[in-house]
Amino acid sequence: MMAQAVHPAAIEHLPPFIVEPGQTDYLFNGVIIFLLLAVLVVGNLYFQLHAVPERRAHRTSKVQMEIVAVLALISLFTHNHLFWIAGLLLAFVEIPDFSTPLYSISQSLEKLSGREREPTGEPSLETDHPVELPEPARANTQSEGI
Repeated sequence: MMAQAVHPAAIEHLPPFIVEPGQTDYLFNGVIIFLLLAVLVVGNLYFQLHAVPERRAHRTSKVQMEIVAVLALISLFTHNHLFWIAGLLLAFVEIPDFSTPLYSISQSLEKLSGREREPTGEPSLETDHPVELPEPARANTQSEGI
């Protein structure tokens, strides 16, 4: 097969990315691969950044984590960054547990008042029978005056 002659209008020194007709264009293939990889890397970074509030909220209570997750999903689908910022702020703020102390206070007041607890169907924190200690532990508590 004979090499094709260079066109008379072409310059003498052609850049290496210009190939003969019918040959593989390596520059084009390289750019396509680079663009595909760049889109995948940037997309992955975007989703990793988008999941920061949700990952941070895993250290908080279940309700707070669910609220942060919903805010992150809303911001992902609406492209409204205000929801993402709200979720991020909520993930970093630890909401105090108000229900446990209030529940404990109400149980103490029930005991002090001498009233019987009405069955609500919810599990109780107390057991119906006292916990039996093993014999050595019972002897230690009695000797200490507890």
